[in-house]
Amino acid sequence: DRVINTNLIGTINILKKIMIDNSKIIFLSSSRVYDLQQINKTFKLNKRKSFLKNKKFIDENFSIHGVKSIYGLTKLSSEMFIKEFSYISKIKYIINRCGALSGPFQFGKQDQGFVSHWIWKHINNKNLTYIGYGGYGNQVRDVLHINDLCELIEIQIKKFNKINNKLFTVGGSKKSFVSLKNLTEICENITKNKINVKKNPRSSIYDIPYYVTDNKKVTKTYKWKPKKNIFDVVMDTYIWLKNNKKTLN
Repeated sequence: DRVINTNLIGTINILKKIMIDNSKIIFLSSSRVYDLQQINKTFKLNKRKSFLKNKKFIDENFSIHGVKSIYGLTKLSSEMFIKEFSYISKIKYIINRCGALSGPFQFGKQDQGFVSHWIWKHINNKNLTYIGYGGYGNQVRDVLHINDLCELIEIQIKKFNKINNKLFTVGGSKKSFVSLKNLTEICENITKNKINVKKNPRSSIYDIPYYVTDNKKVTKTYKWKPKKNIFDVVMDTYIWLKNNKKTLN
């Protein structure tokens, strides 16, 4: 399977190379490592009510037990292999469990890069569908601009010798999260296109109603906070997609 070969076997191969080179690793993990059944239990979605005003965020201590998707499992397994290799060979590492990454240079799909995917559909006046949880588009996702992540990684590299073997949840957090319905409104305002959004009430067994990152630990450790809000993310991505529309088509 491509996901297993890339995410898990790929990580193991990199760790073997790190052992030879005596180098370090910053691993970009995923919010998908968390127990999706526990998330669904904790954040029960009212079909007609958004979670946008919710004050609960998910940190490093949320449950990783239970079902999480094959993708999430490969990411969590990679985390565990990193820790094992570190124990054996004293490899220094940092693990960042990221929210949904977005921004320029991302050409998204339905299951990866949903913000970019949403903008692209609006640019081209193509239909979209709110899938699951009644089909109202009230699911909330954490969105992290790629520039904010790169800024954090640069800080982590500079401080690697002093701060290492740590795990952080990293996301847009309070600065940048959005429901699908709210994302549609932002895309309409920016593109000036109003498209047809269909409803599919049936939820995927791997879907979750809500995910927003708690950045307390990473902010305390590095004095880092995301700078880009959701409007910034959408606008920057829109400009890049618009400028490269001919190439991408």
